[in-house]
Amino acid sequence: MKRSLCIITVLHLFIAHSGAQTLETCQQAAEQNYPLIRQYGLIEQTTALTVANIQKGWLPQVSASVQATYQSDVMSWPDEMRGMLGQLGVSIEGLKKDQYKIGLDVQQTVFDGGSIKRQKAIARQQGEVQTAQNEVTMYKVRQRVNEMYFGLLLIDEQIKLNADLLELLSANETKLASMLKGGTAAESDYLTVKAERLNVMQQKTGLRAQRQALVRMLSAFCGIEVQTAVKPDAQLASLRPASALGSDQNPLQEGHRPELKAIDAQLRLTDAQERALDAALMPKLGLFAQGYYGYPGYNMFEDMMSRRFSWNGMIGARLSWNIGALYTRKSDKARLGVQRSMYDVQREAFLFNNRLEQIQQNENIVRYRQLMADDQEIITLRSSIRKAAESKLSHGIIDVNDLVKEINSENAARLQQSLHEIQMLKEIYDLRYAQGDALASPSPGRGVVAP
Repeated sequence: MKRSLCIITVLHLFIAHSGAQTLETCQQAAEQNYPLIRQYGLIEQTTALTVANIQKGWLPQVSASVQATYQSDVMSWPDEMRGMLGQLGVSIEGLKKDQYKIGLDVQQTVFDGGSIKRQKAIARQQGEVQTAQNEVTMYKVRQRVNEMYFGLLLIDEQIKLNADLLELLSANETKLASMLKGGTAAESDYLTVKAERLNVMQQKTGLRAQRQALVRMLSAFCGIEVQTAVKPDAQLASLRPASALGSDQNPLQEGHRPELKAIDAQLRLTDAQERALDAALMPKLGLFAQGYYGYPGYNMFEDMMSRRFSWNGMIGARLSWNIGALYTRKSDKARLGVQRSMYDVQREAFLFNNRLEQIQQNENIVRYRQLMADDQEIITLRSSIRKAAESKLSHGIIDVNDLVKEINSENAARLQQSLHEIQMLKEIYDLRYAQGDALASPSPGRGVVAP
């Protein structure tokens, strides 16, 4: 058992260092390498800061003010009173028209009707919506990896078949060269096969250039060195299509796709906003303290006589109830109801389109499977025909053009078989993508701050 584990470990290390990557590895690497992966942390930080700022609403609210005024008129004693007091030797100057204050105002919320709690819930839910929308974009990264990865697999198969074709043409070229020396073949036959071999070599050069470009694109997209794409497990080809063949159950009803999770997050945000409307109707209770140093003070009678600066202050409790929220409550609730209906329509449209997409993918899988059932027989027949053509050419029954035609027909049949296999594997993975059963696991560190 230990020996087997060691062998498996060595094989994994060999594959990793040789640049051979599986589709799952490329998808996970692409997610980690994609720039938007950093946005998860930024969303979390923004949400945490927003919630922290809202929480500070429970702290005492302190404001300082400095005021200097000049009034056109001020409170004063009646003339009869001033004359009477003047006869008694008491001088009353009255209040000055220029007045000054340096004050401090402190207010502490005791009960806010749940307003701060609802605002924090909205901020957290907004963070979840942003995270869900970012997840939609990140999920599409996997589809882009699928396109490039299976494109690389297809080019590798073409290069392999190109090498087989080149080997076959070289063998016939060598055979014709011998026949030409023996006088049993025309020079034009030899040159025809040689020209065809050179044409196949040009195709090889073009395929290798395409492969190099695709490898560089996939490596840059994934952030890892990709040299060889590992073909997905051949057992996938035997998987039975799930949703279109006699089954009406849509796996998206469970909310596997991030697009549906984003819609759910929007609906939860709407619920949080509706609860905030209820909190806006509740009365508010708070304590307050006010104090200032200036002129005049609270004791107006004394300030009329002395005209001096003094310390003044008061404390108290205030109960306020703003019923203005009632004016817009009905329209606000109606607006939120319209938003819910819009999100429901978006969900239905997505499920409808996704259902059609899955049906098409299932039909393609069935079609490719049926085509593959005949591919091997076609290749066997084409190979027999090509071998017969080689024999006929040796006996001078056919010319070399007929042989080249049969060689190309056999190569086309082999290429068609590889194309059908890779296309079917891609359709299977596309179906898993459409069903929300993508292979890459969620990246660490995603999400928003906990309540």
